[in-house]
Amino acid sequence: MRPQLENVLREIEKVIAGKRKVAEKILMAMLAEGHVLLDDVPGVGKTTLAVALSRAVGLSFRRIQFTPDVLPSDIVGFTMYEKGSGSFVYRPGVLNHVNLLLGDEINRAASKTQSALLEAMEERQITVDGNTYPLEAPFLVIATQNSVGTAGTQILPYAQMDRFLVCLSLGYPDYEAQMTMLRDRQDANPLDKVETVLGKEELIAMQREVRAIAVREVIFDYIVRLATASREHEDVEIGISPRGVLFLDRMAKAKAYLEGRDYVTGADVQDMFMDVCAHRVLLKEGAGAGTVKQVLEELLKKVETPDRHSRFPGILKK
Repeated sequence: MRPQLENVLREIEKVIAGKRKVAEKILMAMLAEGHVLLDDVPGVGKTTLAVALSRAVGLSFRRIQFTPDVLPSDIVGFTMYEKGSGSFVYRPGVLNHVNLLLGDEINRAASKTQSALLEAMEERQITVDGNTYPLEAPFLVIATQNSVGTAGTQILPYAQMDRFLVCLSLGYPDYEAQMTMLRDRQDANPLDKVETVLGKEELIAMQREVRAIAVREVIFDYIVRLATASREHEDVEIGISPRGVLFLDRMAKAKAYLEGRDYVTGADVQDMFMDVCAHRVLLKEGAGAGTVKQVLEELLKKVETPDRHSRFPGILKK
């Protein structure tokens, strides 16, 4: 792994122990210039992880707690008339002048507030009263939603879900991680020990390098065949979107980069497939295939892999 990125992970592990794989995937999403949805039960460290990441990479950070009374203008800002100057003046919202925005419990916001994030997440800009304002680079949204206590929540529409590069879950820490947490938090906050080990300009340079990673035609073919198979599956209502195809390519590049390679393998695509695609697939009502995860695992087993790096050695190779 690249030393600078290893240092970032070590800083995150000062506050979140035993969750290296998830931290790596969030770091990959940042390198791939994508957004992250953390879907998990309360209290497992979603917010803490986001704060630690922002400090380790030296990113300006803002947090917004989504509730039903949060308005779109709180997100994108608004214009108001100033009597003294006789003109309309733009008042920034939470998206202005921030690199990492943590949206806590995004599913508790009204649909119109959720949709206020769409342009920012896709185009890195916001439009208010006909005027467009570019967002600072780098720009990353980490949104959280809880899978329990759903009373009063709004299910994220498909268009919103599709904007997230990956959907991840932290899960409960193991015994050793919980013991470490108890020891470290007796008389101090571990977040205070997190140091900046990577600058914003370094991150932007890394993002350019990720975009430049070579991807062979056979890997493109593999990604497209996986997406096509998802759309043609008899139990699938909505398969992997074209945006999902692009995001799978980007996340596979980020994985290769994190591991110090300048090329993508079929194994990279397979490793990222579930995290990038599971939240983009909707099953038909009464589908007999089981869960989305089971359907995607079936696709990975059935669709031919392009090279010897496959995790499924019995599959035919092209």
